[in-house]
Amino acid sequence: MSSIFVFDAYGTLLDVHSAIACYRNEAGPDADRLSDIWRTKQLEYSWTLTLAGQYVDFWTLTQRALDYALARVPSVDKALKPKLLDAYFTLDAFPDARTTLRALKAKGHRTAILSNGSPDMLKGAVDAARIGGDLDAVLSVDVVKMFKPRPEVYALVTDYFKCAAGDVTFVSSNRWDVMGAAAFGFRCFWINRGNMPNEYPDFPPQQILRDLNSLDFVV
Repeated sequence: MSSIFVFDAYGTLLDVHSAIACYRNEAGPDADRLSDIWRTKQLEYSWTLTLAGQYVDFWTLTQRALDYALARVPSVDKALKPKLLDAYFTLDAFPDARTTLRALKAKGHRTAILSNGSPDMLKGAVDAARIGGDLDAVLSVDVVKMFKPRPEVYALVTDYFKCAAGDVTFVSSNRWDVMGAAAFGFRCFWINRGNMPNEYPDFPPQQILRDLNSLDFVV
């Protein structure tokens, strides 16, 4: 059984929609639509730039994605932009994130984050969520200047821990991320919080779990 557990950050440990939740009343009835577009474009930009052989850090993409979302949802006051961006540095951790990381460390496992996030974004979020003490490493794609699901990104884990891909258990709420990690050779668990349909049948996860608390029963 693997003793190295690596987690995606955004959507897995950290609630990406908690930024809009802080300002839901100010954003109005289209708050959730804005948040969904913001997240979708943030990821789309990371994929298209990587496919084109280009790189812009994730914080810049986050800002550009929010600009696009605000343009698409004109009912939300554009004056909220600075507040929403600030909130991204202090995203709420899912309640099961702290307990899961703490439980893994108590059992002697090594833990890490592997994220598209820029180093400053990740430091702010990890500090705000108070999970840094239960992590051995916070690894950012900024080192290789390309985004998931490129194999060079997952290799950051094996390089850091000086291990084989099969020694790593990778946990993500993003099915495309699980696909990339499984293709690289990680043992993968998909945290399907939204009860989404399965995809990428050629690269299945080891198990599909509804939350991180369920991980304790299978490790």
